[in-house]
Amino acid sequence: MGSTSATNGFGRRDLIRRAAAIGLAAVPASGLLSACASGGSDGEKAEKGTRSAKNPLAVNEKAPLDVVIFDGGFGDQYAKDAEKLYAAAFPGAEIKHKATQEIQPLLQPRFVAGNPPDLIDNSGAKLMDVASLAAKGQLADLNTLLDAPSYDDPSVKVRDTLVPSTIEIGKFGGEEVYTLNYAFTVYGLWHSKKLLEDNDWEYPRTWDAMMSLCAKAKKKGIAGWTYAGKHPYYIPFAFYPFIAKAGGMQVFADIANLEPNAWKHDAVKDAFEAYHELAAKGYVLKGTPGLDHIQSQTEWTKGKALFIPNGSWVENEAKKTTPADFAMTVAPPPSLGSSDAMPFETVWASPGEPFIVPEQARNAAGGMELLRIMLSRKSAQNFAKLVSSLTSVKGAVDGMELPSGLASANAVLNAAGDNVLVPRIDEWYKEFHREQVGGALAELMAGRIRPAEAIARIQKDADALAKDDSVKKYEFTV
Repeated sequence: MGSTSATNGFGRRDLIRRAAAIGLAAVPASGLLSACASGGSDGEKAEKGTRSAKNPLAVNEKAPLDVVIFDGGFGDQYAKDAEKLYAAAFPGAEIKHKATQEIQPLLQPRFVAGNPPDLIDNSGAKLMDVASLAAKGQLADLNTLLDAPSYDDPSVKVRDTLVPSTIEIGKFGGEEVYTLNYAFTVYGLWHSKKLLEDNDWEYPRTWDAMMSLCAKAKKKGIAGWTYAGKHPYYIPFAFYPFIAKAGGMQVFADIANLEPNAWKHDAVKDAFEAYHELAAKGYVLKGTPGLDHIQSQTEWTKGKALFIPNGSWVENEAKKTTPADFAMTVAPPPSLGSSDAMPFETVWASPGEPFIVPEQARNAAGGMELLRIMLSRKSAQNFAKLVSSLTSVKGAVDGMELPSGLASANAVLNAAGDNVLVPRIDEWYKEFHREQVGGALAELMAGRIRPAEAIARIQKDADALAKDDSVKKYEFTV
């Protein structure tokens, strides 16, 4: 391990309160900007406004607000709706709103120039490396927001309205909170409950049952699996908890902590062998390696494949192609076998859709205020209605009628209890997670390499990362 280690562990015991609480990434920067200017004109930071009960963050009422939202599975209407509430509170403020899928390409030049937006939804395939941004001092500490009165009840702090893991996952080696993950995502194997029921098939709770079901489906011209071949880091949504279930949380902790030979554990080898079997027996939809996330989801909603590893944003993202009676459902990945160290219900579920406020933002207070509005019960429920997703606001969906996918995600989370995995690899070591792990899994699932080669590749890359003192290291604790 490098000399830049920091302790920021986050294991299953930290997550025991989650289900009940819910109720149901490197960019250099130029020199510091000069402060001043009451309106926050081009190149200048806005002066503070007058602090009051209605304006606890002392937002400058006339300062422009610059917002950039990732236009992916959740779209951007929820943010626009929150911006209307901001505009009502600060009618003299001009709001600039930009929706894009090109987060890093669009914003990296702005960070370099020292004029980033005030609030960024840092998500998608081209997100910025938030761990590196935090390490370089480019992000504002959101504890200011968390300690402010909540939008709904001034006697309750914002931090006390959130699922506990939301705050912990926003830390990168210290007590500063650099990201606020707005959505609460349940990952797993998504499927059509109707398709299974129409064929008298049950969801496979073991890998042997998965192989048997895929064989039956193949005879009917239906593939067992598809996935986002062009974005293979989707595969770990099911693969990581599969490893944790088979070998135990400590096995996965060793992987996350870049321990020597962590990828050579017997449980990890078994997991690679299992996934290789999908390709070897022809259970992966033909052409999948060339599909992106939208294309693979479309093939899936057309009934061409039974399962797809994905997150709970898929219900909204695939809405246009999903039949009305599809009965979209998520379930944990199957257990490897009866000797698994953790129960079938073990699942990857965590706060997602990370929002950041740049340290160099001209109207950082305004960016945090918009987040405070988004964390109100009204905005959280609006998000759930619009995009079929839970948020990190405790109990926000209580009493709401939920669509099929969201209802199943909530049920899976409740069933998991404290058997919840939050890998953190995808945040701490984005390139390793996406390129090395995802790339090797993609080659494996495409049938181009065998398990031993995939494992050797990933372990070599993990060892190189562990020795790279230029990359800050973190600790995953059980």
